[in-house]
Amino acid sequence: IINNYVDGTPGGAGDKASPSGLHFRDSKRKVDYVLAYHYRRRLARHAPGAASSEPTRESASAALVLNGDTGKGRAEPRQQQQDDGQRALREWPGLPGLEAVELSPLDALEEERRLQREEYEHNLLEAGLEIEKDPENKSQGLSFVRIHAPWQVLSREAEFLKIKMPTKKMYEITEEKGILKTLNELWCKLTEPLQPQVPRQENTKMKNLSYPFSREKIYLYNIKDKDTFFDSATRSRIVREILKRTPTKARNSMGIGTLIANNVYDAAYPLHDGEYEGQNDDMNERKLLYQEWARYGVFYKFQPIDLIRKYFGEKIGLYFAWLGLYTEFLIPSSVVGIIVFLYGCITIESDIPSKEMCDQRNAFTMCPLCDKFCDYWNLSSACATARASHLFDNPATVFFSIFMALWATMFLEQWKRLQMRLSYFWDLTGLEEEEEHPRPEYETKLLQKKLKSKNIATENSNENEKEKLTWSDRMPGYAANFGLILFMILLTFSAVFGVIVYRITTAAALSFSTDETTRSNVRVTVTATAVILNLVVVLILDEIYGAVAKWLTEIEIPKTEKTFEERLILKAFLLKFVNSYASIFYVAFFKGRFVGRPGHYVYVFEGYRMEECAPGGCLMELCIQLSIIMLGKQLIQNNLFEIGIPKLKKLLRKLKDERTELKEMDTNQSKDPQQWDLDYILEPFTGLTPEYMEMIIQFGFVTLFVASFPLAPVFALLNNIIEVRLDAKKFVTELRRPDTVRAKDIGIWYNILSGIGKLSVIINAFVIAVTSDFIPRLVYQYAYSQNGTMHGFINHTLSYFNVSQLKAGTQPENSLFAQEVSFCRFKDYREPPWSPHQYEFSKQYWAVLSARLAFVILFQNLVMFLSVLVDWMIPDIPKDISEQMKKEKTLLVDFFLKEEHEKLKLIESFIARDRRKGRSGTKSKRTRAASFSQGHHSPKGSFTSFSSQHTVV
Repeated sequence: IINNYVDGTPGGAGDKASPSGLHFRDSKRKVDYVLAYHYRRRLARHAPGAASSEPTRESASAALVLNGDTGKGRAEPRQQQQDDGQRALREWPGLPGLEAVELSPLDALEEERRLQREEYEHNLLEAGLEIEKDPENKSQGLSFVRIHAPWQVLSREAEFLKIKMPTKKMYEITEEKGILKTLNELWCKLTEPLQPQVPRQENTKMKNLSYPFSREKIYLYNIKDKDTFFDSATRSRIVREILKRTPTKARNSMGIGTLIANNVYDAAYPLHDGEYEGQNDDMNERKLLYQEWARYGVFYKFQPIDLIRKYFGEKIGLYFAWLGLYTEFLIPSSVVGIIVFLYGCITIESDIPSKEMCDQRNAFTMCPLCDKFCDYWNLSSACATARASHLFDNPATVFFSIFMALWATMFLEQWKRLQMRLSYFWDLTGLEEEEEHPRPEYETKLLQKKLKSKNIATENSNENEKEKLTWSDRMPGYAANFGLILFMILLTFSAVFGVIVYRITTAAALSFSTDETTRSNVRVTVTATAVILNLVVVLILDEIYGAVAKWLTEIEIPKTEKTFEERLILKAFLLKFVNSYASIFYVAFFKGRFVGRPGHYVYVFEGYRMEECAPGGCLMELCIQLSIIMLGKQLIQNNLFEIGIPKLKKLLRKLKDERTELKEMDTNQSKDPQQWDLDYILEPFTGLTPEYMEMIIQFGFVTLFVASFPLAPVFALLNNIIEVRLDAKKFVTELRRPDTVRAKDIGIWYNILSGIGKLSVIINAFVIAVTSDFIPRLVYQYAYSQNGTMHGFINHTLSYFNVSQLKAGTQPENSLFAQEVSFCRFKDYREPPWSPHQYEFSKQYWAVLSARLAFVILFQNLVMFLSVLVDWMIPDIPKDISEQMKKEKTLLVDFFLKEEHEKLKLIESFIARDRRKGRSGTKSKRTRAASFSQGHHSPKGSFTSFSSQHTVV
């Protein structure tokens, strides 16, 4: 590559930097994209006794500006460039003080990369882009290639990509009328202090008519300044598309993705708009976003969604719009959850079953909790657990479960409506799926296949042109996926089983203690330590599963980035879902179900009984498990990891670069770092999958087991208030500017949300029916209670056991119990010892079981019906938006017809003027005929002339 502008003079363009750090050295052309790479110089050392290295330094400090400076404009012909380059290389060894050395394998690799860079950059020039390069004036270091897209390239690519741009035509948006308008105006006045202070459209009632950009119809668009017609996000998107499709012959690589994968370049990124801090600098969009959105001090304000979309693109804009709506919807669910919790607090004193359990006059002597070392105990000692259980296990939780199922449906419906509204205002309606470029890994695999098939049969070379990877090529990847995912799920279950074993063994070990306090607090100690241990295991496995899911997706070799992302999301979600909820499912549906009964217990290992629920039921333990895992994941994983890890990576990258820089100081380089230097230090953007994933898992905590923990929405709301600003700060200050991606929806995440919403109905039905005491209480009150109250419920749920029937060696040793025990009680519905069918399930057991199953069916069908009803009642597209979309189509047709009609009239007037000039110029009939003929038969030329004038106007 040869430049057509080399200036090595002191104080020339080679030493100057753009004042803003956002333009070429001429301070006119905007930097639309940056490529960064590390280089090693081939010329390793000076010859002994060299006089001076001044000429080398001077030549090395030359600035390279490719494809045009202010006046020169065009790159030199390719052949001349190559000749000049070869001549320069031939002359290079003759420079004073330098000698050529043999290339080491590392230098040979670097030389290959340098050639690839030169070829790639030349191809970019051929595509019409303009390039400015940093001088490589050190033995090794970091260098940047800055890219600018001129108007011709922007307009050409905008037409290819069918980018919608605003036309001259503006039309009025129809407003809502009647009471809705009044309510909307009132809401706007009330929320005025909560609105971010960002520039808004002067007239919000008017909207520009948008149409895909066309160079032929350039007169339709409101082009005041060609430099600002395409905003920075659109410009960088256009350049990225060119970078992705520009090939190099070396290794048959296609696009920048392959070159980065092969370490030819280190990074490729668009620039941020400038610094986000500093009072004296001019205001830019990045600083505005930081001040009005990415600070914790503005947590109470609405998000500037339109500005986010403008700066980061539609895909990221939709994520923050979804997160904002989800956070807003958590407010009513949090209020209702607090009311349900307060209802439990208020009614705790009037709850008859917990009163009976706490009454010491009711001497319920319970069977030992473990063999040999555990004594008999009074049920009243579990009074605290019973009272705490009532806070979450009361009739209001059933109502709250129904409410949350409908809440999830309404949230999804409202999101569909908001999505359509944003699509309309962001001109995403009718957005077509863009053709995606193959991933570098896919291309590499395909090239290997082509080379292999070429070796086997060279005569079929024509058939290999359109070759692609088949299912047989991917079969090893699919097999590995199936096997490893199954192994990971089994690993999760093993971790849960390990925690169960820990609980059982620790409970048995603490029961041997001679300390009375230790023995009395066995259950609390075991539960607390086991939940914390479980949280640590969940966090560790979560990080492992994220990496494993990515590796599994890579060995599948998906063709495009979209396919890769969808498959990665499904795998990561499956593994993280199982990991997060496995222990909670165990406590909710399996713990205490397979204990057995006194005299016939189920043992895990020799002498270790299966664990059972607390006397108040498993719901309280489920609540503890859910709350600690949810809060732990939010505090540690979502916040500490999200803040700490990017900062740590940024620090390590900065230290590495500084270490390289210190080896050889560069005196010629500007002291102040430019914007591309500052952005390179930042963490690269890796996608929205982690952000969505943590919110989807949280959505599961809020909806799936909400019957056991009504305060889950409250904690989710508090977390999300921080999460919005944390994500905002990360995007504005910690990450490189992402490439803008147009998207009309949130993709596969909506299907996952919908699936969780439907699953939550079934799970909550089983939690209420199986885990809580809601159904047993109802059955007792309406079928077995003598006076229709809950008096006697505790006695009704406890069965009798004859202690003389305990197996030898399992009776309590040295029992300190106050009175002689003949019968002990245990929680189950079984026949008493004096019954002919002793210890078999009683009639009450089957009555409660049938009632539980009936409740599950009734609850599930009722809630599903209400959800479908809500879905049907709320239209997916708001009425005003559907009307505006129809109106826009009509206006677009009218606008085209009007413009074409005016253009035709102007052409006709132009032709008529030519005729009049011809007639007045001469009285000759032949001349008039010739003039008429010329005017009549060459409208094409006239139109071209006119069109150019019209475009300028």
